[in-house]
Amino acid sequence: MRIIIPMAGMGKRLRPHTLITPKPLVEFAGKPMVHHIVEELARTCNEPIEEIAFIIGRFGKQAEEDLISVAEQVGAKGKIYYQDEPLGTAHAVLCAADSLKGKLIVAFADTLFKADFVLDESKDSVIWVQQVEDPRAFGVVKLNEQGLITDFVEKPQHFVSDLAIIGIYYFKDGEGLKGELQYLIDNKILEKGEYQLTNALENMKSKGLKFAPGKVIEWLDCGNKNATVYTHARWLELGKEEFLKKRSIETDNSLIIEPCFFSEGVKIIGSIVGPHVSLAAGTTVINSVVKNSIIQKNTLIENSVMTNSMVGNSVKIQNKMLDVSVGDYSVISHED
Repeated sequence: MRIIIPMAGMGKRLRPHTLITPKPLVEFAGKPMVHHIVEELARTCNEPIEEIAFIIGRFGKQAEEDLISVAEQVGAKGKIYYQDEPLGTAHAVLCAADSLKGKLIVAFADTLFKADFVLDESKDSVIWVQQVEDPRAFGVVKLNEQGLITDFVEKPQHFVSDLAIIGIYYFKDGEGLKGELQYLIDNKILEKGEYQLTNALENMKSKGLKFAPGKVIEWLDCGNKNATVYTHARWLELGKEEFLKKRSIETDNSLIIEPCFFSEGVKIIGSIVGPHVSLAAGTTVINSVVKNSIIQKNTLIENSVMTNSMVGNSVKIQNKMLDVSVGDYSVISHED
């Protein structure tokens, strides 16, 4: 089994956290977002993952090394491909052409998910979907009486279905997928100026391939600060027992309200922390109240009240009351 992860976007809606760090490598609950995605996919597979192909922009050597490490931690070989122009989902997947063979999963790194099933590899293809209130912003699928997918519709402005495609796909025949993607490119088959994966799926369906829907327990967006903070809270709720088992931190005269995640080297002194807080390695919280927030490495929060916030690496916040999104190496302080 191979996994293909297109993730070349700039993550502009999550700035300033993505000015230095690519969005899928932004951490919470101890790991980059893409690492959480890979672990969930590994749980659904019936067989070992041979290779994980990451399709990225020019993120730099450190980001590439981090991605290779993510693959290795689930026992797979990591491979890097580049998408230098944003030409659509079909183009993005085809950038990993050399890895499109055999059985594979394509997972776009825009959202997290939780699933409670094992992948049915007897199907030609499985398209993960989730019911949504307003389907106009999504690609959606229609089902027949047998529960198989009959139509793929990209961002319908009139109601056709409320089953949104969440960006995770299983294909039994990677070479067949590659051929359909290449056909779109060679024949300049564009939709809204881009090469869309849904067009390739329609072509495959017209040739007799059967597509089954796969459903998830949770589908969680990480598009902007507020969405990411909400997703982080749900992720902690879903994994709270696991996170509590692994905890080893230094606290003094403090109250922890679960669920939270704390990396090694965290110090909490005279503070109330939680619920729904991640503190990364080397971060210290002193005489503060912090809830519903993601705090990165080597940051100091002192004499402050913080909620619904994302705070970067090596930040110092003192004597403030905040609902904030703060990038790396910032200082926010008010001296009494």
